[in-house]
Amino acid sequence: MSSKEVKTALKSARDAIRNKEYKEALKHCKTVLKQEKNNYNAWVFIGVAAAELEQPDQAQGAYKKAAELEPDQLLAWQCLKTLKWCDVCKKLVDLYYQEKKHVEVARTWHKLIKTRQEEGADNQELHQLWRKLTQLLAESTEDQNNETQQLLLTAFENALDLSDKIPSEDHQVLYRHFIHCLSKFPHETARLKKACEGMINIYPTVQYPLEVLCLHLIESGSLTEEGQQYCCRLVEMDSKSGPGFIGLGIKALQDKKYEDAVRNLTEGLKESPLCTTGWYHLAEAQVKMHRPKEAVLSCNQGIPDICRVTNPVSFHIKREKDNALEKDAEVAEYHYHLGLTYWFMDEETRKDKTKALTHFLKAARLDTYMGKVFCYLGHYYRDVVGDKNRARGCYRKAFELDDTDAESGAAAVDLSVELEEMETALAILTTVTQKASAGTAKWAWLRRGLYYLKAGQHSQAVADLQAALRADPKDFNCWESLGEAYLSRGGYTTALKSFTKASELNPESTYSVFKVAAIQQILGKYKEAIAQYQLIIKKEEDYVPALKGLGECHLMMAKAALVDYLDGKAVDYIEKALEYFTWALQHQADVSCLWKLVGDACTSLYAVSPSKVNVNVLGVLLGQKEGKQVLKKNELLHLGGRCYGRALKLMSTSNTWCDLGINYYRQAQHLAETGNNTNDLKELLEKSLHCLKKAVRLDSKNHLYWNALGVVSCHNGIRNYALAQHCFIKSIQSEQIVGVFLSHEAFKMAQSLDPSYLMCWIGQALIAETVGSYDTMDLFRHTTELSMHTEGAIGYAYWVCTTLQDKSNRDTELYRYNIVQMNAIPAAQVVLSKYIERIQNYAPAFTMLGYLNEHLQLKKEAADPKLLLILKVSYVLLLSSIGEYDKAIQAFKSTPLEELEDLIGFALALFMKGLYKDSSKAYERALSIVESEQDKAHVLTALAIAEYKQGKMDVAKTLLFKCSILKEPTTESLQALCALGLTMQDATLSKAALNELLKHIKQKDDYPNCLLTSAIYALQGRSVAVQRQASKAKALLYTAVNQLAMGSSSAETENNIALKTIQKAALLSPGEYNIIHFINSDSFGLTFVAYRTCYKLQKKVTLTFLLTVKDKEFLKDYNQSLEKWSLSQAVTGLIDTGRISEAEALCTKNLKSNPDQPAVILLLRQVQCKPLLESQSPLPDAVLEELQKAVMSNSASVPAWQVNFLLSYVMSCVRLILLFQQTHVCCRHSFSISSYEYTLDGHLDYFQVLAILSNAATSALTCAFQWVIRDMCIYSGRSCQTVF
Repeated sequence: MSSKEVKTALKSARDAIRNKEYKEALKHCKTVLKQEKNNYNAWVFIGVAAAELEQPDQAQGAYKKAAELEPDQLLAWQCLKTLKWCDVCKKLVDLYYQEKKHVEVARTWHKLIKTRQEEGADNQELHQLWRKLTQLLAESTEDQNNETQQLLLTAFENALDLSDKIPSEDHQVLYRHFIHCLSKFPHETARLKKACEGMINIYPTVQYPLEVLCLHLIESGSLTEEGQQYCCRLVEMDSKSGPGFIGLGIKALQDKKYEDAVRNLTEGLKESPLCTTGWYHLAEAQVKMHRPKEAVLSCNQGIPDICRVTNPVSFHIKREKDNALEKDAEVAEYHYHLGLTYWFMDEETRKDKTKALTHFLKAARLDTYMGKVFCYLGHYYRDVVGDKNRARGCYRKAFELDDTDAESGAAAVDLSVELEEMETALAILTTVTQKASAGTAKWAWLRRGLYYLKAGQHSQAVADLQAALRADPKDFNCWESLGEAYLSRGGYTTALKSFTKASELNPESTYSVFKVAAIQQILGKYKEAIAQYQLIIKKEEDYVPALKGLGECHLMMAKAALVDYLDGKAVDYIEKALEYFTWALQHQADVSCLWKLVGDACTSLYAVSPSKVNVNVLGVLLGQKEGKQVLKKNELLHLGGRCYGRALKLMSTSNTWCDLGINYYRQAQHLAETGNNTNDLKELLEKSLHCLKKAVRLDSKNHLYWNALGVVSCHNGIRNYALAQHCFIKSIQSEQIVGVFLSHEAFKMAQSLDPSYLMCWIGQALIAETVGSYDTMDLFRHTTELSMHTEGAIGYAYWVCTTLQDKSNRDTELYRYNIVQMNAIPAAQVVLSKYIERIQNYAPAFTMLGYLNEHLQLKKEAADPKLLLILKVSYVLLLSSIGEYDKAIQAFKSTPLEELEDLIGFALALFMKGLYKDSSKAYERALSIVESEQDKAHVLTALAIAEYKQGKMDVAKTLLFKCSILKEPTTESLQALCALGLTMQDATLSKAALNELLKHIKQKDDYPNCLLTSAIYALQGRSVAVQRQASKAKALLYTAVNQLAMGSSSAETENNIALKTIQKAALLSPGEYNIIHFINSDSFGLTFVAYRTCYKLQKKVTLTFLLTVKDKEFLKDYNQSLEKWSLSQAVTGLIDTGRISEAEALCTKNLKSNPDQPAVILLLRQVQCKPLLESQSPLPDAVLEELQKAVMSNSASVPAWQVNFLLSYVMSCVRLILLFQQTHVCCRHSFSISSYEYTLDGHLDYFQVLAILSNAATSALTCAFQWVIRDMCIYSGRSCQTVF
C-alpha cells in the first residue's frame, strides 16, 4: 500500500468520525495499520472511535500506543486525560443519583458539559449530554431546590437549541417534557408562556402546548384577548377541549355575557372537572344571573372537601370541614375561602371578625401575591378597627398586585382623599385612566372627575365625567356630577340637560330636580323653575332649598313687574315670596340668607304708592302663632329692616349691612313723603349712614357701597356734601373697566349660555384679532360654519388671503391646519361671494374674491368686468389721495363715469391739478345725478369753491346761497359763505352766515368760529367785541401764538404779553390738550426767567393733563418729549439773553453723548444762524444749504417747517403778499404732518399759521382772508366723505 493510499484511508477515517460512523472509521484505521503498524494518527482515530462507541478500555489502549510512538505530540495525551476525567465524572454522577443528591448530580454533570465544550466537542455530543441531564433531573422535580430547578430548565433549553432536526418527533417529545416540567413550577409562568408559544409556532397542529397555555391563563386569572384567541384555536382543533371552553367561558364572563359564560364553562367542565377556577367562575356567572342554588352546587363541585351549603340563597359557604385544612394546611387559597366563610356567616359571626382576620392573615403570609386577601384585610381595618391608614395600605397593596381590582382601587382612592393625601389619590387615578380603554374604569374616571371639579379645573372634570358615562350611561350619579361640572364653568344649558337626564334615570332624586329648577331660575325661566320646585315640595314639604327657590323666583318676578310698572302684580308676587320664605324659616330659622331675602322682599316695594301696598304676611313672621296680618308700606319696610338685623346677628356681611342701610334710607324717604315725624327721619338717616359706613369698611372695593353712601350723604337731612363728593370719587375709582378683558368675559358667558349664538363668536374673533391671537382665523371660520354673516365672512376671507400671501409659512403646522385641512380657500370664496351680493361698494372684498378665484383656477370669475371696474375705481381714488393727479385724471377718463362717487373723484383730481374750469364741469355733471339733500349741499359747496378759484365771486356767492336754503345745509357751506363775505368785506352777509352756522353746530367756541366772529367784529369796527371774543380759552391760546410770532415772549419785555395770555388760557381751560401741547412745544420760546415764573402753572396744568390720559405708552413717551422740550427751552433762553456761545456749546455737548438727534442738529443750526440774521445781511448759500439739510432731516417735525417759514419771513418781509406765496408750501407741509401726527411736541395747524400772518400785518386783511377762504373750504371739503 503506497503512502498515497495511506493518506486516503486516514482521510476516510476522519470523515467517518465527523459523520459519527465510528465503526467505519475503525475499519479504515485497521487497513492503515496493516501496512504501517506505527501510524500515530491511525491509533488516535481508533481511540476516538472506541470512546464514542463506549469502549473505554480499547480507547485507552489506542491512546497509550499513540503516545508511546510519538511522546512529543500532545493530541494523544489530551485525549487520554479527557477519557479518564469523563469516566470519573460519570461514575460520580451515578453515585449521587443513587443517593438522590440532585444538586450534586446537576453540578457535576454541568461541569462535565462545560469541560467538553472547552475541549471542542461537537453539537451532537453536547446535545446528548444536555438531554442526559434532563433525564437525570426530570423525575424528581418536587424534591429539588431552586438551583437544581434552574439547571434543569437550562438543560432543556440548551438541548432544544442543539437539536439537529427541527421539527422532528424527537424534538417534539423533548419540547413536551420541557413544558410539562415548567408547569410544575408556579414561579416560572413567563418561561412557561414563552415555551408554549414557541412550540405552537413550530408545531401549530399540536394541541398540548395550547392546552397547557390555556390552563395557565385560566388559573392565573389573566385571560386577555390573546388568551381568548388561544382558546378559540384549541376549540377549533378539538371540539370537546375542556380548557378551550373554560377559557371562552371566563372571557364571556368578563364581557358580561353571562349566558355564553355559563354555557361554555359547563361544556368545558364536563371534560376538565378538576379545574377549580372553572367551577369558581361558573358559580360567579350563575350569581350574576340570580341563580343562587346552581351557584352553590358549582361551589360544592369546585371545593369537594367543604361541606354542602344548607342555605341556598347564600353565595359563600357557611362552614368548612376541619379536614380541609388538615389535608393541606399550607394552601393560601383554602385560608382565603375560609376567611370569606367567616366574613359572610350568620349574624353572631359577623359581629366577631377575628376568625376571618386570622385566616386572611394566614393566606397573606402564604401567598404575598394574592391581592384579594389584602382587599378584605383593608375592609377589616376600615370597617371593624377604624384604622384608615392601615386600611389604605392594604387596599394599595391589593391594587398594586391586581390593577384590575376596581373595589380595592376605589377604596384606596377614597381613603387617600379622606386622609387629605390628594397627590396619592390622583396618581392612582391617573395610572388607571391612562391604561383604560373606552368604556372601562368608570370608578377611576368618576373619582378623578370629582377631584378636578373640587380643584376648580372644570374643563378637565367635564372630560373625565364624560368618560365615566361612556362606561355606564345609565348612572344618574355620573350625570349629576357632570351637571355640576358644566354649572361650575358657566355652561347653564348643558348643565340643565345633564340634570334633566339624571332626574329621568332616577325620578326619586330630589337633588336632580332641585338643580334643574335652580338653573332655570338662573336663566330667568321663573315659571318653569316654580313648576320644578313645586314637584319637590309635593314629595318633601320641609325641603328648605326648594322653598327658598320658590321665594326667590317670585321675588325676581316682582322686580321684573316693577320695571314694567305693573305694581299690582309686583305686590302679589312679593306676598307669595314672603309666604314661601316664612315656611322655610319655620323649618330652619338659623339661616342668615333666608332673613336677608325676607328683607329684600319687604324693601323691594319702596317705589310703589303706599295706597297699593297691602301685603298679607303670615303671623309667624311677626311673632304670632297663626293667622295672617295685612301690612302697609311703612310696616313692610320696618319688617324688612328687622329681618336684615336678624340676618346680621347670624352672619355679618358687607352686603347685608349695605342692604340694611338702604332699607333705613327707604324708610326715611317714605317718612319724608308722608310728612311724618322729622325726629324719626333724622334717626333713620343716621342709622342708614352708620350701616353704609360699616359696609364700606368691610369691603372698600365695591363701588355700589360708595355710591349708596354718597347718595345718603347728599340727603337734605344729612347734607354732608364733602363726604358725598369723596364717596362718588371712590365709587368711580373702584369701578374700573378693562375693555378687552370684560368684553372677552361677556362673550364667553354668552357662548356658555348659547353655544350656537353667532354674534358672540364674531365678538370673540374680533377680540382675538385685536390682541393678535393665533386663534383668530379659526374663530372666524367657526362663525361661517354657524351661519352666514357679513362680518364673519369678510373677516375669514381677509385672514385666508393674508395667510396665502405669506409664502414663508407653507411648511408650518398652522398653515396646514388652517388652509389645507380646513379647506379654507373654497370656504372663503363661497362666503365672500355671498358677501358681495349683499355689499357691492366695498372694493377690498372684490379684490380678495378675485385673489381667491385665481387660486381656485376660476379664471373667468377672476376676470369679471364688474369686479375689475370696482378695483379700477379704487385704484384711481388711491392715486388722487397720494397726489398723483395726472395719473388719476387719465385713469378717470378711461373709466365710465356713471356713479356719483366717480364723478366727484374726477372733479377733485381736476381741482387739485388746477384745472378749475374742467372741475366745475365735472361737479355740474355730478349735481345733475345727485339724489339726497346732503349730497347736493356738498356738491354745491365744492362747485362754489371751484368757481371762486376762477374769480367768479358772484357765481360762488349764488351757489352758496342755494346751499344755505336747502333743508339740510352743511356747516362747510356756511363757513365758506361767511369767509366769502369777509373777503368781499360784506359784514352783513358774514354775520348772517355765521348765525346760521352756529345753529347747526354743538361746539360754538371752536377756533374757526372764534376766528370768523373776531374778523366780523373787526370789519364792523367793534373793538370791544373783538376783545371779548378773544378772551375765550382757545382764542387766547391762538392769540398767544400770534403774539409769540410777533416776538412778545422775550424776558426783557416788561409785560410779557404771550406768557400772560397762555396763563389765562390755561386757567380758563386746565384740561385742554392744545394748551398743554403749546406749553411743552418748541415754539414757546420762554427765557429762564419767564420759565421759572410759569413753572408752577405748567406743573399744575401738566398734572391735570396726565390725569386725563389713560394710555400708558403715551405717558411713557411723555418723559422723552419733556427732556427734548427742556433742552429746547434752555437753548432758547440762552439765545434770548444773548449768550449765543453757551447755547451752541450746550447743543454740541448733547450731540456728543448721542449724535443721532436730528432735532438737536436743527436747534444748533438755529443758534448758528442767529448772529447772521441779526446782522440783516443775506445768508450765505452754504449756511442756507446746511439749514435746509437740517429741516429735511426733520421733515416729520412741525417746528422744522416753522423755522423754514420764519426764515422766509425774515428774508422777505418787505411785502406781505409775497410772504404768503413763499411760505405757503411750508405751512401746508406743516399742516399735512400735524393732521395725523398728534404728539406732545404740539402743532400749529394751517389756519393758525395763516392767522399769525394776517395778524402780523393788518393792512393785508383782505388778502389774508382770501387765502383763509380758499384753504378752509378745501379743508372742509376733505372732511366730507361723500363729496371727496
